[in-house]
Amino acid sequence: MSSAISTLCLSCGSALGPDALACPSCGHLTHSQEYDALAQHAKLAGQAGDWHGAKLAWEKALPLLPPGSEQYRTAKARIENINLQLSDKNVWAKRAAKLGPVGVVLWKFKTIALLALTKGKLVLLGLTKLSTFASMMAFFAVYWSLFGWKFALGFVLSIYIHEMGHVIALRKYGIAATSPMFIPFVGAIVRLRQYPANVGQDARVGLAGPIWGLGAAVVAWFAALTTGLPIWYAIAHTGAWLNLFNLIPVWQLDGGRGFRALTRKQRGMAVGVAVAMWAITQEMMLLFIALGAGYRLFSKDYGAEEDNGALTQYIGLIVLLSLLVLMTSRISPASFR
Repeated sequence: MSSAISTLCLSCGSALGPDALACPSCGHLTHSQEYDALAQHAKLAGQAGDWHGAKLAWEKALPLLPPGSEQYRTAKARIENINLQLSDKNVWAKRAAKLGPVGVVLWKFKTIALLALTKGKLVLLGLTKLSTFASMMAFFAVYWSLFGWKFALGFVLSIYIHEMGHVIALRKYGIAATSPMFIPFVGAIVRLRQYPANVGQDARVGLAGPIWGLGAAVVAWFAALTTGLPIWYAIAHTGAWLNLFNLIPVWQLDGGRGFRALTRKQRGMAVGVAVAMWAITQEMMLLFIALGAGYRLFSKDYGAEEDNGALTQYIGLIVLLSLLVLMTSRISPASFR
């Protein structure tokens, strides 16, 4: 009579049954390597917008996990979230098709449309927090007294959009944090109540603020081009400059968090881009970015693996924000006193 073949746990050496999904002694997953590979594949597919590929990877991971385990619940939650993403896209695709040629154009620009219809609601949710709204009004009052209400309003909204970029990224990764708090002459802060799972998440949360801040500055710039009003140039210039300042990779600035995911080689590339953009624009803030990045070349906190997504976001922000600062430098907020 033959007996079932058992294996040993790679973590503690305990005997495992042929169908065991986890070690009964230490809880180590029997198929941990396969699960990690599928989870990484799903992550990369999601970052590339391939939701079907991400869903398939998570579905393949489920049979490898003990039901009721944290990893199993995570995989199930990821699948449910992807299903929501796919169902939303299908609904909007059908609605766009009913509009004929106009709908086709709208669907081609579905990223912008969905951003306005979904993320826009989330951005407004920040105003429902009393602490955020009250500090925002106090912030607005200070800058109204200095530069007038028009500039103060555009300025405070630009910072609010920047902070909500962080909030939206934090929600995406399920990281608990406070609502934005505005502080005159400092800006605004969002305090994390738990740490991101890895440096990649931390980098994307950090850079999400300048990305959304760039969007706010671009809108103000387009308003300036359309209306020719100096106030819009001042708002766009100030917003772009402050977001560029936030890219200095030191302390708790957004650039410092973004830099944590970069390898030494990637940090060297960031130095080169900052110096090149300084040569083009003569914007002194770029020298501070280059100096900070140069210092971080020799620190020991660089990423173990190349994160091309974080690098692309970081250098893209340097290029676009520095160009925007140059193109909007026609007028200063001080002229609105």
